[in-house]
Amino acid sequence: MKKQAIGLAALLLLGTAATTSAQTVSFAEAGAVIARSCGPSIERFCSKVNIGNGQVRQCLQQHQDQVPSACIMDYDRVTASIAKRLQAQQGAFKVCNASIREYCPGVKFGDANVLDCLLTARKVVGASCKQALLDAGWQ
Repeated sequence: MKKQAIGLAALLLLGTAATTSAQTVSFAEAGAVIARSCGPSIERFCSKVNIGNGQVRQCLQQHQDQVPSACIMDYDRVTASIAKRLQAQQGAFKVCNASIREYCPGVKFGDANVLDCLLTARKVVGASCKQALLDAGWQ
């Protein structure tokens, strides 16, 4: 059951999203936090709930008087961080457009060629591009 709770915790992160300005965490880090903080509550109250669409979060809220407050806080914190990471990944190349034109001319998109170029040039790319790469989890 514990392995299922850990897997459930990692997957449930894919079903919810919010935004915040906190630094992003990886899916593995987020899953570990949720498993540690919420695993017992998920096993006890939400083991039959379908993963995704925020159903596990709703289940935890329905039992919030029996779920540790740290679970709810950690869940909200990591889902917000994952949402920020996904948003940063979607917008990184737009944010980095000027740096791509300046430091990666002729590099073709595909197979992470442009990302590799940006990471190689990360010491000289613009501040907003550096932040986008960091928020996207690529640095």
